[in-house]
Parts: sequence; structure tokens; C-alpha cells
Amino acid sequence: MTRIVISEFMDLPAVESLRGAFDVDYAPELVDDRAGLLARVADADALIVRNRTRVDREVLAAAPRLRAVGRLGVGLDNIDVAACEAAGVAVYPATGANSLAVAEYVVATAMVLLRGAYLSSNDVAAGQWPRTRMSQGRETAGKTLGLVGFGGIGRMTAKLAQGLGMRVLAYDPMLPPDAPAWSEAGVGRRELDALFGEVDVLSLHVPLTESTRGLVDAARLARMKPDAILVNTARGGVVDETALAAALRNGKLGGAALDVFDDEPLRAGSPLAGAPNLILTPHIGGVTRESNERVSSLIAERIRAFFPA
Repeated sequence: MTRIVISEFMDLPAVESLRGAFDVDYAPELVDDRAGLLARVADADALIVRNRTRVDREVLAAAPRLRAVGRLGVGLDNIDVAACEAAGVAVYPATGANSLAVAEYVVATAMVLLRGAYLSSNDVAAGQWPRTRMSQGRETAGKTLGLVGFGGIGRMTAKLAQGLGMRVLAYDPMLPPDAPAWSEAGVGRRELDALFGEVDVLSLHVPLTESTRGLVDAARLARMKPDAILVNTARGGVVDETALAAALRNGKLGGAALDVFDDEPLRAGSPLAGAPNLILTPHIGGVTRESNERVSSLIAERIRAFFPA
């Protein structure tokens, strides 16, 4: 019987749907047990992962029967796609299934940081009344959102932001200037450095590659307005975390929300610790109850289609 190993959490109804046709080894603890993972994939025909399980040459060598990898998400930087292709292993990301969750995260955290008032609960509970300080928040309507990357998630984010009255600009070197997507979405096209200087909120939607690593560095942060907001739900290595922390502490940036980090989990003693106007979340921008159901169901369907009964 076809054997499937699942090394990270997956929506249980989707797991059970696979059990109806396959021998399923659902072991989400394997993400933190490399030796156990290598042992369990020895006779696996398929492997399903999220973003923390590294599917590299070592895993492929340990899994001679492996024919398919399902990714419960869209980023593929934890999967050696070239090595999988060379080994004849198909890779299936859950493209589009978590776009709405990420877009809502971007817009919601941008609104929180622009308004500022939602970060005063401890002061109010302690008997303080920071009304004057908290009255300097900004409205979302009329602000300019910049998107670095204008794929499916970027376009969904643009749509939500426009519904709140935001003007949207974007940079995407893969999308030609005359592509219909620009006019259809009502989004202005900008070059990268110009985008950094023009926006009130900047949101990142790019994969981690050699060309995007360190894309948001000290020089580009310095181009941003001193009260601008940065949101990163893409990949941690895209942002220079030390430079970002310095910009926040020195009042050169209005705020930031990071859902992804260069090292995950974020290490104790990170320069980000204690930086002002900073929201940190543990890589859950694309994970909600609803999106987890959609992502899990989609990957289960693709695995079933790959291994027909």
C-alpha cells in the first residue's frame, strides 16, 4: 500500500481522508526530530510538510521510494526543488489556499500600527489615561500601500486595502509594464527604490532567493518615510533584522509587523527584542482555521490524484 508520512500539523479531516486510501503515518513531532524523520521516510511514497521540515538531498537519499512532496503552504525555500526534480519527485504547493489569510493579516496589522491605540491596554489597566498620546493615530483611508511582489497574495492584499480606501502601488519585475493585471487591479507600477520612498505601508510578497535576501536593508529602510509601516509575511531573510530594529529604536520608521524571521524560531537575544512599535508573530500569517482546512484539503486532493487507487 502507498505510504504517506506527514511531518507537520495538518487538518485532521484531511488526514483521515487520506487514511481511507493510504497507509498514513501522521507524526507532526517529526519536524523537530531529524533522525526520526530520516528513519520514517525510508519506505515513504509521499511526504507532506509545512515550512519547517527541510526536504533536501539527505531526505531524498533516505527515501528511495519517494515520489511526491506536498507542501502545506506556498513557499518552497525549505524544499530543494531542483534535487526533487532530479530524483523524479513531484512537488505540490498549496498555491492560493492561504492567500486570504495572509492578506487579512497584512491589512489588520497595518491598521493596528497606523492607529497605535490598540497597544495601550496595559497602561489603561494600570490606571493611566494616555488619551493625548493615543490621539495621534492615523486612519487607513487615503494612505498608500506598497507591495513588493504582485502575485496572488499581493493582489488579494491590494483588493482588501482598496476596499478601505487605500491607494495601492506595487513592484514586480516578473510582471511586464503592459500586463493587464496592473490596470485590472487599479494598481500603479513602480520601480523598487521609488516604491520604498512613496508609501505609508510597505508589504513584502516575494520568495527568498539570492536576489531577495537582504532586500530590505539599512539603505532601503532609510528611503522610507519616518512614520511608515513595514509588514513582512514573506520570508525572514528578505529583511535585515538588525537594521530594522535600529530604524525603529531611532525613530526612523513608524512601526513594523514581522511574521517570519531569518532564524525560526526567533532566537533569544535577537536585536528585535524590545524594539518599539513592533508586532512579532510565529509564522502564522497564512494559518487560520479556515485556511488550514483549505490548504490541507487541497494537498490531500493532489496526493490522492497522484496515487490513484
